[in-house]
Amino acid sequence: MLMNLATQRRAISVVACAAQMCWVLILGATECFLLTVMAYDHYMAICNPLHYPLVMNRKACTKLVIGSWISSIPVQIGQTFQIFSLSFCGSNQINHFFCDIPPLLQLACGDTLVNQLMVYMVAVFFVSLPFLLILISYSKILSTVLKLPSATSRSKAFSTCSSHLAVVILFFGSAIIAYLRPKSSRSSGTDKVLSVFYTIVTPMFNPMIYSLRNKDVIMALRRLVFK
Repeated sequence: MLMNLATQRRAISVVACAAQMCWVLILGATECFLLTVMAYDHYMAICNPLHYPLVMNRKACTKLVIGSWISSIPVQIGQTFQIFSLSFCGSNQINHFFCDIPPLLQLACGDTLVNQLMVYMVAVFFVSLPFLLILISYSKILSTVLKLPSATSRSKAFSTCSSHLAVVILFFGSAIIAYLRPKSSRSSGTDKVLSVFYTIVTPMFNPMIYSLRNKDVIMALRRLVFK
């Protein structure tokens, strides 16, 4: 995608388009699971601090990360194969800046109801369910933090979660609206803007958001601003 944007080459082969879409779906689903694992990590650290070293040991963390990476691969490969098994007998111009499911379904001939239902089902499992688990984790975290007697402890707990919450809102907010809103309310312009958020803006801001937890980075930013 970056190569196409840089060279302004607007042509892509069917195989390259399928590969691009498959990787976008796999990496997007992995991001959903990793953000859920991070929410669980924060929940254990704040709500069960005494059990944290025992539960979130190196072996458990490794399993959670590997599971996040590989669990979506067969489903997303299957979904990509299903989309590219459709007949495309009309225009071959994708009204998007990368190969994504909604603009490709618009180019498909015949009835795509089954494919749209599959998209919703996969989106519910890989987007909505992780988001729900994150909300449950943070509801328990909020309940625990508000019971802390010290204002310093509450501030420290909130600062631990703030960067993660910012990424969750940016990523899940745009992804849920893009894939789960009704077909009747879709527009190509809105889809492009939302796609920019979960494919470019969130990854670009990730290092900056998470670095703001570092005191040295905060001090450097303050010196830069006050200069």
